[in-house]
Amino acid sequence: MPARDRFFLDTNIFVYSLDSQNQSKREKANNLIERALSEGSGFISYQVVQEFLNVALLRFKRLLSTREAELYLDQALLPLCEVFPSPDLYRNALRIKEENSIHFYDALIVASALEGKCKVLYSEDFQNKHRFSDLVVHDPFRD
Repeated sequence: MPARDRFFLDTNIFVYSLDSQNQSKREKANNLIERALSEGSGFISYQVVQEFLNVALLRFKRLLSTREAELYLDQALLPLCEVFPSPDLYRNALRIKEENSIHFYDALIVASALEGKCKVLYSEDFQNKHRFSDLVVHDPFRD
C-alpha cells in the first residue's frame, strides 16, 4: 500500500503490540504502529485510546501500571489520535450500524475511519476484505 493511503488501526492492534503470548501478532501489530508513526499515514480515534487503556489497566495478564499506561499513551496513542467525538460522527455511526447490522461501537470505528478518509481499516473484528464504502477491512493477522 502506498504511503499516501491513509489507514486506521483498531484497538486490537494496540492490544497485540504488548502480547507476550503471541510473538507473530505482536510483531505484526508493532510493525503497523511503527509505520503509522513514521509515515504519518495511520491514525486512530479517541475510542481506540479509551478501549486500549481500559484493557491494559484491567484485563491484561500483566496489567500496565499507571506510569506504563501514561508512557504508552504519550508515545503511541496520542500521536496517532485524530478523530474525536462530534454529532456527525455519532449520526454516521448510527447509519452505519443500521445499514450493516453491526454493533454500535464497531460502527463508531468504521465511522471514524471514514471520517479520516481511510482506504484500509486494520482490524480482526470485522470480516476480512469487507467494504464500507471506499474503506476495506484488512485483518493483518490472517497473512
